[in-house]
Order: sequence, then structure tokens, then C-alpha cells
Amino acid sequence: MKRLIVPIVAAVLMASGCRKEAATEPVPVPDNGYFTLEDVSRLLGSVPIGREQVGEVHDAVTASAGNGYDDEYLMRDVFASPGAGIGSSGESKAGNRYARPLRDLLREAVTITKAGGGNEDFLDALAESDVQIYWPFSDSWDGQQMPVITFDPGDFSETNWGYTPSGEKVLVDEQMASERPVWVVSRNADSEYTSLEMLRRQDPSWGHGGGDILVGTKAGDSMKTLILRSFKANRQYDSWFAGASEFFVKVGSVEDFTASTEPELRVYQPFVTDFMIVVRRSQIKEIQPFNAILISEWTDGLQNCALMILEDDGGTRTSWKTSATVKYNSKVYGVEIDIPMNQRDDIVWRGSLTRGFIEKNSGKTVRLGDVELVLELI
Repeated sequence: MKRLIVPIVAAVLMASGCRKEAATEPVPVPDNGYFTLEDVSRLLGSVPIGREQVGEVHDAVTASAGNGYDDEYLMRDVFASPGAGIGSSGESKAGNRYARPLRDLLREAVTITKAGGGNEDFLDALAESDVQIYWPFSDSWDGQQMPVITFDPGDFSETNWGYTPSGEKVLVDEQMASERPVWVVSRNADSEYTSLEMLRRQDPSWGHGGGDILVGTKAGDSMKTLILRSFKANRQYDSWFAGASEFFVKVGSVEDFTASTEPELRVYQPFVTDFMIVVRRSQIKEIQPFNAILISEWTDGLQNCALMILEDDGGTRTSWKTSATVKYNSKVYGVEIDIPMNQRDDIVWRGSLTRGFIEKNSGKTVRLGDVELVLELI
């Protein structure tokens, strides 16, 4: 195969608690501003949380989920925008709808010296951190029951100790979290990305889940569009303490290929579509309608595309070096593509999808590793 080596142009579209202490007892806070997730869970467990504060957290995690993220409430929003979810607009971040927001309880629990000092540094660091309250299965809350508070142990365990509002020490697992409110203090992994739901709001061409994408064509027009109609994940990749799985769908291709001479081949740049699909734990094995455009202009010259599906786990930035192929004058040319990924990411599936495979399975369910896709070339 003759190869043309060209640079990549990426279009990134873009996811042990402690016993409840009496209010008169001081809350231990590291003087240097450094804290662990256990420290934060202990702080949350020490304050007199009531229905208003639980309602605030529920408002926030519901907003985050509605914006295409997990059931999560960032500590930076706890302090800056009570009740705001990830992706919430400025109007929803007013922060004046709660008589006594959670941040007030946290500030009262941490005694701030007149000169500032370590306690104030702790609150500042917490407000600027990636720490969050994760509330799995929050959509089943009855509006009354108070939460058990625990934290992500970070060792892929499925259980950890948590504490009830009365100070009772209990062993927390996913079964408990599905039956009663459980707040997990953890670190956020998806807020820096733009969810597919947010992309739809910004760009109507991305369509609406379950709706139609209309592609206008003219007689004799050979250009088609590759659509991801739906996505289903059949398993989680992380401990339940870590929350939802953030799947990244990355497609590398050469769009709008209409070269008529060999020199024109050299001006074509590979294009990477890259977006995040957050699958909450309650959505495992459920079909999620997406109707996302993977390749907007698939012409007769495009022979295949590169597809990689990752579950994000962070780590050093690297890439998968692969190629897409185009056909000109009965010859097939390979165009090299670097598709970005992180060193610790779980590779769900990666490989090449040929035009023949896509046309044969257009509109049908295709299983790729632990996910099922419905792709359609229209």
C-alpha cells in the first residue's frame, strides 16, 4: 500500500468516613492545606446536614446528569454556585435559592483564624480542587432519607466504611447505594470535557437522541454521512466508588475526499471526531440513543475509517498510530493518523471499519468488545 504521511488535524468535540462528631469538637484540618478524600468525608460527616442541604446536593447532581455528566457536585460549585451542576448556565448558578447552603455549614465547621492560616488555606484549596460529592442512584431519592457519607478508597475496592447521620459506622457497597442515599467523596474525571448533550445544545447538527438527522442530497450525489444511532455499554470498567464510565468514541478519517490528481492527495488532512459518552451505573446494558455524526462527508473515495473506543482512566498522553485509506485511479493510498489517548485508558475496541462492513451492517447492532453500536451510512 502506498502511504502518504501527513500531519494530524484533530477536531476535539468534546466524560474511610469517620464517625459524626459533636458540633463542639474541632474538625481536624491539615495546616498545610493538603487534604485527602477521607479528610473531606470526615468534614462532611461532622456538619449538621438537613433536608435543605440534601436537596441542594440533589439539585446539583440532577443538573449534572441532565447535562450529560454523572450524578456529581463539584466542591468548587459548592462554594461558588450552590446547587449548580456541571455544565449549568450562569442563570442556574445564582446560588441564592438556599437559606443555608452546604458551604455555610462547612465554613462554620472549620474555624478560620483572624490571620488566615492553615484552616482558611484548606477551604481555599478545597474550593479550587477536583473533589466532588458523587451520589449514585440519586434519581431514586425519596426526598426524605438522609445520606450515608463515605469516600472512594482509590484501590478498586467494592466496599468501604461510611457513617450515617447518627454516627453509626456501616459497611457501604453498591447494593446499599442503590437502596438508600450514599454520598461518595471522590475526584472528578469528566468536567473538563464537553458532553454529547452539551454539544447538541451548542450545535443543532448533532441532532437529538431518538430524533432524526436529515441529510440533504441531490441526484447523483455519492456523498454519504456516517451516523452513530445508538450506544450500549454492557459492563462498567471501574469500581462503583469512581462513578460512571466515560467512554470516548474517536473516529479518524479523510473527509470530503474529492481528489482528481495524485498531487491533490497530499493536501488532504486526516480528521478525528472525538466525543465523550457518559454511561451512568444505572444505564449499563441500556440502549442510549445518540444520533451523533461520526463522519459528515463519506465520499466514494473513502475506503475505511479508524475507530477507537476508550474508557477514560487518565495517565500520560500518548496516541494510537493507524491509518485511513482512500482510493484514487484504482490505487489505494493510506493516510496516517494519530488518535490521542491516555496511557492508563481501557481500550474497549479499536480497529478499522471498511466501507463494505459499514454498508452491510448499516442500521444493525454491531458488538465491538463490551459495547454495542448501531451505525448507519445515509
